Parts: sequence; structure tokens; C-alpha cells
Amino acid sequence: MRKKKSLSFCLLILLTFSFSSSAQQLKTITGKVTDTSNVALQSVSVIVKNKSAATETQKDGTFSVKASDEDTLVFSHIGFADKHVYVGSKSTIDVVLSEGISDLSNVTVTVVSIGYGTLNKKEVSSAVTHISGKELLSVGGNGALMSLQGKVAGLTVSNTFTADPNSTPTIQLRGVSSRNAGLEPLYVINGIPGGNINNINQNDIESIDVLKGGAASAIYGTRGSNGVIIITTKKGSSEPRLFYDGYIGLDFITNKLKVLSRDEFVAHKERGNDFGHNTDWLKQVSRDPAISTKHTLQFSGGGVKTNYMVSADYRRAEGIDLRATKEEYGARLNINHTAANNLYTASINIAPRYYKVNHAYMEGFNYALTLNPTMSPYDSLGRYAYIRTGFFANNPIEEAKAILKQQDAKLIDMSGSFKLNITKTLSTTVTVGETGFSYRNYDFTPSTITYKQKSNGGNGRSTAQQKQEDTDQKNFEWIGNYDVNISKHAFKLAGGYSYQYSTYSQFSAGNEGFPSDVLTYNNMEAGWWDAETGIKGVSSSKNSSKLISFFGRVNYDFNKKYYLSASLRHEGSSKFGKSNKWGNFPAVAVAWRLTQEKFMQNIPWLNDLKLRADYGTTGNQDFGNYKSLNTYGGYGYYIYNGTTYQVWGPNQNANYNLRWEKAINFNAGVDFDLFQSLLSGSINYYQRTNKDLLGDYNVPNPPNIRQQTYANVGTMKNAGLEIQLNANVVRHKDFNYNISFAGATNSNKFISFSNEIYKGQKYVDVVGMPGPGTPGNVQRIEEGRRVGSFYTWRSAGVDSTGALLVYTKDGKTIRGDKATNDDKQYTGNGLPQFTASMGHYFKYRNWDAGVFLRGVFGYKIFNTFAFKLGTPATQQNANVLTTAYDGGKYSKLTNGATYATLSDYFLESGNFVKIDNMSVGYTCRFSQSIKIRSARVYATARNLHCFTKYKGGDPDLVPINGLYPGVNNRLNYYPSSLQLLFGLQVNF
Repeated sequence: MRKKKSLSFCLLILLTFSFSSSAQQLKTITGKVTDTSNVALQSVSVIVKNKSAATETQKDGTFSVKASDEDTLVFSHIGFADKHVYVGSKSTIDVVLSEGISDLSNVTVTVVSIGYGTLNKKEVSSAVTHISGKELLSVGGNGALMSLQGKVAGLTVSNTFTADPNSTPTIQLRGVSSRNAGLEPLYVINGIPGGNINNINQNDIESIDVLKGGAASAIYGTRGSNGVIIITTKKGSSEPRLFYDGYIGLDFITNKLKVLSRDEFVAHKERGNDFGHNTDWLKQVSRDPAISTKHTLQFSGGGVKTNYMVSADYRRAEGIDLRATKEEYGARLNINHTAANNLYTASINIAPRYYKVNHAYMEGFNYALTLNPTMSPYDSLGRYAYIRTGFFANNPIEEAKAILKQQDAKLIDMSGSFKLNITKTLSTTVTVGETGFSYRNYDFTPSTITYKQKSNGGNGRSTAQQKQEDTDQKNFEWIGNYDVNISKHAFKLAGGYSYQYSTYSQFSAGNEGFPSDVLTYNNMEAGWWDAETGIKGVSSSKNSSKLISFFGRVNYDFNKKYYLSASLRHEGSSKFGKSNKWGNFPAVAVAWRLTQEKFMQNIPWLNDLKLRADYGTTGNQDFGNYKSLNTYGGYGYYIYNGTTYQVWGPNQNANYNLRWEKAINFNAGVDFDLFQSLLSGSINYYQRTNKDLLGDYNVPNPPNIRQQTYANVGTMKNAGLEIQLNANVVRHKDFNYNISFAGATNSNKFISFSNEIYKGQKYVDVVGMPGPGTPGNVQRIEEGRRVGSFYTWRSAGVDSTGALLVYTKDGKTIRGDKATNDDKQYTGNGLPQFTASMGHYFKYRNWDAGVFLRGVFGYKIFNTFAFKLGTPATQQNANVLTTAYDGGKYSKLTNGATYATLSDYFLESGNFVKIDNMSVGYTCRFSQSIKIRSARVYATARNLHCFTKYKGGDPDLVPINGLYPGVNNRLNYYPSSLQLLFGLQVNF
């Protein structure tokens, strides 16, 4: 009866398919196992995955085992890579095993990418986290890396505009590492360093390996300072497969800031005039819900020697503002071919992508927070109203719908590799690749928009601009590998050469004053502005850079017990000064598998225990080209004898000693597997010291041409503890329950602003806050202190006049507008001390469910919205947050004299815990008579609820990556959303 109900349920889901039920009956599977030379293999382990059934092959390579159609057979043999084969309708299965990694002590062998090679996870001696594609979160958003959020201890994935389909997350590993150079990890996609992370469909990902330890990332030299993320996409299968995944998504605004309603605004007459209307401005500028949809088709097949995988995807998404949309098409082709005699293997990867976007109208929500709710967006004739009062004097609905801000993008990733197996233990591989980005931006503001109309004091001119940007990166990698086993000694040697050439070019043109708005940005020459002023609205540029490297690595293990890895990369970059073009990046790692020792082998609850430590030097050259050279540029225009000339001259000081930032990394860790894999995980302690930080430093002028020089000055240190756990709480044929946990601490200190050449200041004040008024800077970076330190006046309460009181440096109490900068103190920190996540995953027969929680702790947020819009002192003729009159602490600040006083009065705890992701799915399995193997329907909810005391909306919208965590220094409000996905996955 249960089976018939399940089939009926599936029939309702897949209206176009009909099928009949069949029980999972066991049948006898026979076959033969050979190597690539067609030699029969004896004693090959043949195991039915997740079942107790198992056997071994006979002397002639044959085997026989009982399994059902839904089972998978795992073939394992020492010295050969494991092979997984889905049974399906087959009753005879012949398998060819290739030489590689196998571990008969554990059916599931995890192969980890370590850069220019792979290792069995048990052989890894540095800090590497492996995530399979199946573990990624279901997220209907832009960028595959959002699905990694919270999955890797120490990896911070932050997106402060998640409801914008054109936004991308920022990624930071083990804390902030630089002042001015790039902070994101290096992305390696299918062996190509510097791959395009925006050209990845999440469904195409086979696995992600995050190289956190310095010894692991040092093999990438000047690009490994911020860690390395290696992404491997799916490859073809030995039998035909077709997979479909599609969903529809709905985004609803959540955790919205609350402003005064019309009645509340009118009740507080000091707020402004009553124009007689009732407008919910936040509702007017929003799409609620915003709708998105995505479809993916994957075709794979081939044979043992040749296979392919083709993927195509389409996505269309709306933002929660009135303008943002994204429509994209992508594809990926992977073909692999191995010669009949196993002499060579060739592969090719091609991935094009095209998308067209309308950029979000970010300012619309800022206007919605502050516009008078008694005003209407339309005049008496139904036209857009001209709004000229309040914080922002514009009509947000008109701007969102009338102003065009668009972009077309074309992306292409291509790579090919050829591996020559010279002997069974010696091979060489050549890989070539090219990554291209082409963006074209289109902007147009019509002359009819209300603030441009001459009747409203405007200039009456429409404006248009187009900008073309092209980036191209060419890679060449040549690697040799030699493996040798001598008794209990195993060596894996790798050496190679790497070349990368990158170019960037841009061209833009703009004009004003078009005779008609009809052709928008497609009639640039018709504008009269450039002719009248004599200034051509065009610009262009081009630059390039090169990286050349030689590298080598040796991996050694003794009796699967003691492991040693050592590597060296010698790399040169055209970005550096002539005195420092080349650098060396060494690394060493050791590991000890205690469970291989005799004295540890009689502990029944201990399956695996490995201690490891590593040390490595990495670099950072992620900054602009030509920073070490004398360069010239334009400095505006001047008129002489009626002719307009452009001023031209040197625009930077040369620095021939410019060199890479250097990171010195130490990591110590332990990997463990307990109680028959009931509990497994890893613990890491790391220290990273970043030296020779890149940035602009003040120099005397003269003798220098400019007042700042881009130089290597400064030192920063990060340290922390990371823990990654996985618990198989319940393992039963009908029910499984699994828990995952990832947690990380981060201790940061800015050590120095100076070196032997440049003597910088002891501190620098950062993060200037917006007007009205002149609030000044809210944070200070100082030697010996943690990045993200708030440096403000310390609040002493509110006096009887509603003025903010603060403490002086002597401990006296004065009004905030009477305090000086000397009275400021350190009042908190915006850099989280601890991040954590926990996932709960359930499977009951055909049902699956998951709940993923994520939290950030131990930091403060400066509530910019309360500071500017949340008190009665906020300027008149503007709406305010409800906190201004709710009887809370912000409602006490009625005196405008201290309105711009930066104080810890506005610092709030940023701690939060989120129900980040919740999903439920049901899988239908079909009989042999149906061409569908399985179908799964699922529903996923993201950002379900946030538990926090922060009053400024969603604390996740406040950045915690970079040098200035814990504060938004602009009123750039873009609400978060609760996202619901309803999807279908079908395997044919």
C-alpha cells in the first residue's frame, strides 16, 4: 500500500510520465575486472555500497554478487583507483581499473586536490577542507560560492546585497591579510589558476578543496597568500546519463527597517508638512516577491576510454528593487579520451556564458526610508511628482523606471590538457587555458526626468554613456610526475613550469544634450555637449602583466605512517620593481598517522588519528599594474586662445623596490575518525604574519613628485583555532541522521606601519561617516591593536535637553558637540571573534530534510541607520525610523546640537544566529520499464529567521570582511530577503 501511495504521489508531480512499481529485489550480478592492459585482476574487492554484501574477484578476474537495481558497486584494489558503478538494469558488469589511489580500509576514499595533483585525504599533511558537490547548500543566488557559506571553518562568505541578483559575495580566509592588495583567495578551476568564479553553475561542481595551510597554498607562490580554492567540475560517465534540475524562487523582504507611518508622521508635527497623501514608500520601491527561475540540463556518457559531459543552464532573476534583473545562459563541455594502450589521456573543457542585467537601484530604499509619507509619487495629472525636500530630493520610483543602467557580459573559459604516460610511474602533462571576460555597460538618463526639466531648475540635458571592458588571461602549465615505491617507502615527485599573461582594456564614450531621448545610448554622436564645451567625453586604456614560475614538490610516506611534503616555487612578476622581480616560496609539512603504530591498533573506538604540522611562505601580487614605474596621466583641461587643452604629467612616484607581500604561515592540526566513523573531523591552529603590506604611504614633496608612494610597509598578524566535525548519529537502512559543525576563532593585530625606509604614523583614522554635519571617522587602525577598532567618544548618557553627553579624556562629562578629538577612546570592535555553523541532515526512506544554522559572535556594529535616521534630532522634512519615538534610548536624543556626535551610544551587539537554510525533498524511484531512474521534488527556504539584538535590520548586511568590519559608512540600505525555492530533479 505504501508503495502505491508513493507512486501516486510521483505521478502527480510528473504529469507527463507514467510508470509501474517494482520492489527492490536482489539479483545476481556477474562480471570481470581487468587492468588497462586487459590483464585479469585477482582479489579485487567488490562491495555493494552502504550494504553488507561483498565479494572478491577470482584468479581469472571474475566475480558474482547479489544487488538491487538501485545499488552501486564499489571496486577496490591496492595500487588502483576505486571505481563506482551503478547497477541499474545491468546483470553483467565488466570493469577496467586504472592505476591510482585506493584504500581498502575504507570503502569511501576521498581524493583531495592539493594543487598540481591529488592525494588520498589520509595522506594530506596540511590544512585542506574538502567539500563534495552534494554537500553544497541549495541557494538560488548569484555566485556558486554562496553555497559554501558556513561550510568551511575559517572561510567567511559575505554578501551584503543578497537580494540583488547581480551582487557577488566577498570571500575571506583566516582573517584580513592586506591593507591595499587583494583579500580574496586564488580560484583554480579545473587546473587553471585565476579561473572565473562567475562562470560556474553550482550543478556542475564535483568538489571544492580549500587550501588553508601555508604549505598547501605555497605551491601557488605570489597568489597563495589569501588561500586557494580549487574547484573541480563534473566529468563524463561510462554510461549514458541525463539529469535535469529546475526551480522557481520567490524572494520576500524580511527584517525590514521600520519607519513612521503617515499617521505617526503627522502626529509628530516637527517632522514636516502634511501634504495629505498616504504613501508607503518602502512598498512603492519594492518587488515583493521577486521571482527567479533556473533550469539545468546535464548529458553525460561514453565508455571506459572516452567520455563526455555537456551541461546547459538558463537563469532569470529579479531583485527586490524595481530595476534589478539578470538573465543568463551558460554551458559547459568536458571531453576525456584515453588511448587504448593507456599511453596518453587528453581532455578539453569549454564553458561559455552570456548574461544581460539591469543594475539594482540601490538608492531607492534610502529614499524610501526618509521621504515624507504624506507625499505622493505622482502629481494631480498622474505624472511623476517633482520631489525636492527631505534627505534625498528625488523621486525613487521615477528614477528606478526611467534611468537605464544595463550591462551585457560575455565570458569564456577554455582549457585543454594532454597527459603522456611515459612509464607506469612517470608522466608529463601539458595544460593550456584561456579565460576571457567582456563587459559592456550602458547608462542613460532622459531629459524628461523631473529634476532635469528646466521648469524645475534643471539643465534639460539627457546624458548617455557606453563603456566596454575586456579582460583576457592565457595560461600554460607543464608538469611532470614521478611515483616510486621502494619497500615501505613511497615517493611522489612533481615539478613544473607555469606561465600566465593577463591583459585588460577599456573604452568609454559619453555625451549630453541629445535632440531626442528615443534612441537612448545608441545615438552618442547626436549630443551637442562635447562640441559646445570642446571636451571629448571619451577615454581608453590598456595594461598587461606576466607571471612566470618554476616549482617542485616531493611527497614522501613511510609505511603509510609518517608523511613529509616539501615544495618550492620560484616566481617572477612584471608588477614588481626591477630590483625584486623574482621571489622564492618554500613550504614543508609533516604528518604522523598514530593509528598505524602497533601500540595504537588495539583501541576499538579509534579508527584513524593523524597529527600534522606545516610551515609555508606565500605572497600577494593582487594589485594594479605599473605601480613600480613612472607613469603619466591627464590632469583636467585649460583654455588657451580659445582652444581647450588637456593637462598631462606624472601621476605617481616610481618605486623600483616594490615587491610582493609576504605571508609566513604556520599550522598545526589533528584529523580523527572515531567509533566506526560515528564522529570524525579536524582541529587546526594557525598563525599567519603578513609582512611588507602594500599601500600608499606619505612621502615628502619635494623631492618626490607626488605626496604618496605605493610601497611595502607594515605588518599584520592573524591567529586562530578552527574545528570541523561530522557525526553520523543514526545509521539505519531506513533512517539516517547526520550532524556537521564548523567553527573558527580569529585573533588579529596590526603590528606596524613602518619599516627601515618608510617611517609611518602609529595609527590612521578610517571610515569617514556621511553627513549631514561633519561626524568624522569612526574607526582607527593602530599598531598593536585589532583591525576594526571603533575610536569614538564614550557615551555618558543624555542630559535634560536631549543632548548626547560624552566623557573627556580626564573622565569629565560634557556635551558631545563640545568634545575634541583628544577625548575619543577605543569603544569596541567590529571584527567577529568567533564564527560557527551547524547542519542537521535527515533521510527517512525516500524523504530527505536538512536544517542549517549559522552564527557570528563577539563583535559590535555601529548602527548607521539609528545614527542618521533613528532619533528625533534627524533633520526636518524627512521621515525617521520608529526608534525615534518608541520610548527607547534613541528617542531620548532630541537635541540637534549633538546630532553628528560619533559615540558608542550607537554601538550594538552584532551577535546573531540564523536559520540559514532549511530543505525537504522526496525522491521517487522507478522500475526498469520506465526510462526515468529517479525524480526528486524539493523545497528550500533560505534566511528563515535571524535571532539578534541588533536594531538596524539584518546584521548580515553589515560587512565583516576587509579592513573596516562592523560598519556601513553610507546609507546604502538594500533589505535582505527570505527566499523560497521549489524545485524538481530528474535522473534519466
